[in-house]
Amino acid sequence: MSTNIVTKLPNVGTTIFTVMSALASEKGAVNLGQGFPDFNCDRALVQAVTNAMQDGLNQYPPMAGVPLLREAIAAKLEHLYGHRYDAASEITVTAGATQGILTSVLCAVHAGDEVIVIEPVYDCYVPAIELAGGIPVFVQMTVGERGYGIDWGKVAAAVTPKTRMIMVNTPHNPTGTVFDASDVAALADIVRGTDILVLSDEVYEHMVYDGAQHQSLARHPELVKRSFINSSFGKTYHVTGWKVGFVAAPAAMTAEFRKVHQFNVFTVNTPVQYGLAAYMKDPAPYLDLSAFYQQKRDLFRQGLAGTRFELLPSEGTYFQCVRYDRISSLSEADFCKWLTTEIGVAAIPVSAFYNTPKESGIVRFCFAKKDETLRLALDRLAAL
Repeated sequence: MSTNIVTKLPNVGTTIFTVMSALASEKGAVNLGQGFPDFNCDRALVQAVTNAMQDGLNQYPPMAGVPLLREAIAAKLEHLYGHRYDAASEITVTAGATQGILTSVLCAVHAGDEVIVIEPVYDCYVPAIELAGGIPVFVQMTVGERGYGIDWGKVAAAVTPKTRMIMVNTPHNPTGTVFDASDVAALADIVRGTDILVLSDEVYEHMVYDGAQHQSLARHPELVKRSFINSSFGKTYHVTGWKVGFVAAPAAMTAEFRKVHQFNVFTVNTPVQYGLAAYMKDPAPYLDLSAFYQQKRDLFRQGLAGTRFELLPSEGTYFQCVRYDRISSLSEADFCKWLTTEIGVAAIPVSAFYNTPKESGIVRFCFAKKDETLRLALDRLAAL
């Protein structure tokens, strides 16, 4: 018996993260490619989840999430960004930000709708649009001596009567760029007077450096009324494997979100939710995160300064982009393979974050690693 399955994602293969991580493992390279910490989370968080398990909190929670956790999320967002979400009707706990992004798109985008995405773009955005039957419309960031930026004039020019959603990401993966107030104002100008929704991926919200402030769209009185805001406990608390996040959105949008959520995941791990709710009583772990990662960024940048890499700004996230044209003329993908195989350090080609691969001679490193891991990588990169 044979099957004939027509793919819904003809352009999707194995992700570059899987490919480079496998090569790093095979070659014994320091893996600065895939974006996950190589250090443990706070033991107090593990204990909080353990306590929930031992207390018998192991059955289905409410579909939208444990009320204690949704209340903690709403209180945090109000404290940080000044907007009070209703925990009952406007906060949903998700199985990581990826599920939150997919569900946001599936509930709002219909066949033939256009969705504007900013390239380079994280790899889950476009498949989500395509699964919904939508049409991705690509606007490329500019890149110059001062790094990456968004040309909002080009975004405005990409809007048509079919535009249903604009997807944004700040702090931005892979470039490390962070929105400032002018970026938010420009986005508000574009959508004002339209029915366009916004999906704001803010998973790195607590990793903003050099005294800057995260410009959550929850701060903006207009944008908050039309935005799905996604965040990730995995990124914030160094537990990427737990796959827990949340989406905040106005009640009418959340009602549609939950219609899809209840059938693509239904609900999220119960004891982890209770553990997170208990752990969030202390804001220090997320308030201190920028300083924690800025130290790692600075250590890594100082080490790279002695190489022939050209460092681009890293204003947020735990990623550092570099130009390598003074080292090699290889394509980005081939350079990353060479770097992994011959130097023993894995990176990710930024060209992999474009729908049609664009060669800029830039690769991305992840510095969410132990200091000794970063120093080992820097020792190897010193050969360059």
